[in-house]
Amino acid sequence: MGIFLKKLGIDLGTANTLVFNPGKGIILNEPSVVAVSEQDNIIIAIGDEAKEMLGKTPSEITVYKPMRDGVIADYRVTEAMLHYFITKALGKFNLVKPDVMVSVPAGITSTERRAVVEAAVRAGASNAYVVREPILAAIGAGIPIHESKGHMIMDIGGGTTDIAVISLGGIVASTSVKCAGNKIDQAITDYIKKTFNLAIGDRTAEQIKIKIGAAIPLEEELTITIKGRDYIQGLPRTAQIGTNEIVKAIDKELAIMINAIKDVLSQTPPELAADIIDGGIIMTGGSSLLRNLPELIYRKTGVKANVVEDPLLCVAKGTGEALNHLNKYKKAILSKK
Repeated sequence: MGIFLKKLGIDLGTANTLVFNPGKGIILNEPSVVAVSEQDNIIIAIGDEAKEMLGKTPSEITVYKPMRDGVIADYRVTEAMLHYFITKALGKFNLVKPDVMVSVPAGITSTERRAVVEAAVRAGASNAYVVREPILAAIGAGIPIHESKGHMIMDIGGGTTDIAVISLGGIVASTSVKCAGNKIDQAITDYIKKTFNLAIGDRTAEQIKIKIGAAIPLEEELTITIKGRDYIQGLPRTAQIGTNEIVKAIDKELAIMINAIKDVLSQTPPELAADIIDGGIIMTGGSSLLRNLPELIYRKTGVKANVVEDPLLCVAKGTGEALNHLNKYKKAILSKK
């Protein structure tokens, strides 16, 4: 039994949950989805298996996403999900209770924080640390957070966009908006309903965003054939859609994110603002991969933005790094215990 298995970092996201082991790297990456049988109220599938069921279940099975907008919407289901991920990461016959670090959105309340700690301990952790996402994203991106220098991080996940300015190991200014990947998907669904009279599912909307979505119009558009159900006839039908229509469909959501950046910049002390102009905005999280998003941010704020390598894994890597060097990061992590 390696010493490393006694530590697990969990990036508990609205869309995906990643489990990181400091010795092995990312050992689990599954959707934050749980399928519940309504009749006897028992959980029948979690993670990948449950996501496969999305939009395809008979009426007696409900598929939940227990994390809504980056916050726990259903405690019982979230606890079961945490338990599943911790057990799966450690293996069945493991008797060691690990130290677990869970990432949470910057805007979390102390009650929600306590609930996450309790859920993790009940799910089998010996100690549970709860750390704000921007701090972990910064650590995962390799930013020396203890310097007296301002770094701005923008973590765009499924449920929330967290933006923070970090200096001397702490958050100087931050905001968290409930507008991220899921809201973009929803905007695409709504647009296709309005424009084409077609009903599409969440997974289709996400595929459209990944395959052809962009933050600013492209000269050479990408196109995709969408399959859905005609609202009027109720029959399956296909349609063609191009990138620039998606740009139009999601512009309100992107505007909310841009305003959040402006909001944090306006709270930032002038000395640190100068550092941010030099260093730019560091972008992490899966939704930061939207084509040309850094360019849109630069056009609207005048600050350059760069997406880190492996943005999806950044927060999870940060949990591993912080667990390995708890003493070094103690102040940053436990400041809001």
